[in-house]
Amino acid sequence: MHRRVAKQVKLLPLEIQSTLRILVRDLKENGPRPLGRWKHDGKLRACHGDKRHCHLSAGRPTYVCCWEVINKSLRILEVYYVGTHEKAPY
Repeated sequence: MHRRVAKQVKLLPLEIQSTLRILVRDLKENGPRPLGRWKHDGKLRACHGDKRHCHLSAGRPTYVCCWEVINKSLRILEVYYVGTHEKAPY
């Protein structure tokens, strides 16, 4: 996880932090798998590389997590944003 993300996580509500931990564990165990397992997950088409996101909550505010697949065969992932949908870098 990116150092900046660790700071962002501390500012999130506890329920969202818990959901994020589950997502990160799922990504570590299953790697970049076919999408469709999380709410509104998908590839970010406007970005270079293999960047993906999913919603951690519904409603307002909507919290999202963005990550990049660096090496699909080695299952290397980097979470680079966690926060509200309005400030997401996409």
